[in-house]
Amino acid sequence: MDYSYQAINSLGNVVKGTISAASEQAAEKALASGGLIPVQVAQARAKTGPSGKGPLGFAGKVKTRELILFSKQFRSMFGAGIPALRLLEVLEAQTENGMLRKAVSGMREDISRGLTLKEAMEKHPAIFSPLYCNMIGAGEASGRIPEVLDRLSYMLEHEDRVKSDIRSALQYPVVVLITLAGAFFFLLAFVIPRFADVFSKAHLTLPLPTRIAISLHDALIGHWPVMFAGAFCLVAGLRMYFKTENGRLAKDSFLLRLPVFGPLFIKAAVSRFSSILAILLSSGVPVTSALTILSGTIGNSAMARAFESIKEQMVEGKGIAGPLSEAKFFTPMVVSMVAIGEESGDLEGMLREISVHYDEEVRYAVSRLADLITPALTVALAVVVGFFALAVFMPMWDMTKMVK
Repeated sequence: MDYSYQAINSLGNVVKGTISAASEQAAEKALASGGLIPVQVAQARAKTGPSGKGPLGFAGKVKTRELILFSKQFRSMFGAGIPALRLLEVLEAQTENGMLRKAVSGMREDISRGLTLKEAMEKHPAIFSPLYCNMIGAGEASGRIPEVLDRLSYMLEHEDRVKSDIRSALQYPVVVLITLAGAFFFLLAFVIPRFADVFSKAHLTLPLPTRIAISLHDALIGHWPVMFAGAFCLVAGLRMYFKTENGRLAKDSFLLRLPVFGPLFIKAAVSRFSSILAILLSSGVPVTSALTILSGTIGNSAMARAFESIKEQMVEGKGIAGPLSEAKFFTPMVVSMVAIGEESGDLEGMLREISVHYDEEVRYAVSRLADLITPALTVALAVVVGFFALAVFMPMWDMTKMVK
């Protein structure tokens, strides 16, 4: 199989080409044995549009996979001793995503003017999160940037996998609900009126399901501009409200209380909390600073508020396990393991164990999600089909009796 590659030679120059190998790892080993430092190795494929953009020339957003690749490339070249400015020049030349390439160019200019790598990255918040920037800053302060980039790559891959699993689990129910809603409105708008005309001419006394269906049709056809405007205003108002601090808190608290989904979101957040806190501590970030970073990156305002409370109590000298026990999102097992980690001096190791445990919990919950939702979808489908069947066939049955 052919693989295209970009690598650094002994002179520090970028070389490109293709190589035949059994796998991507075999290709990397072959390049390394030839005195090259692999930067990017991928299965050969058709090229994209001009300037590394998409087929239509648009740059688009920076995907998680692209940020992971950037982190790994940065780590490989930095670990090989390539100066930061030269490294960023190479990354700018070989980055396909236009938005990321522009950010790398800006970072190179900022660093040449004396800014640190963290300060340069903070100028591009749409790409580099506060967590990413703070970990890079900790790596700069401790001289362990390659290790930090390794941890960042692992964390990004881990979270991308979890999100992908959740999206896959939700894909089926979302498609079914959209199809069900579409079928409901189609039957209401186009099928019911035709039968309604027939029933009206027959002067039948219509049963309740038929009267409800006809009333819904009349409301939909006669007042659709008002209904559309009302729905638009409702959605726009909710979006504006959810952008406020109170709105985000209300929405996130509601999500955590949802049946089936709430426990899944909590488990995913606890896994994220444990994994990120372990990585931050191992990177040399103080616990209080780590909790501040977590409150801004956990992705849930209700849990972020709990982290702020935990940090305030830690400043008062109460440790971390005690304040954690007062936050309703953390189970006794999490609190106990954190307490053991504090007492033994291995908090980082205990946090990793918690993260591994909750990763398994999330995977199990995701695998069970479809099994739990399918019966509800089946009931909803039966209700819709049954409603229209009764609305149509009950009057038809009365008509057949009249004919007899």
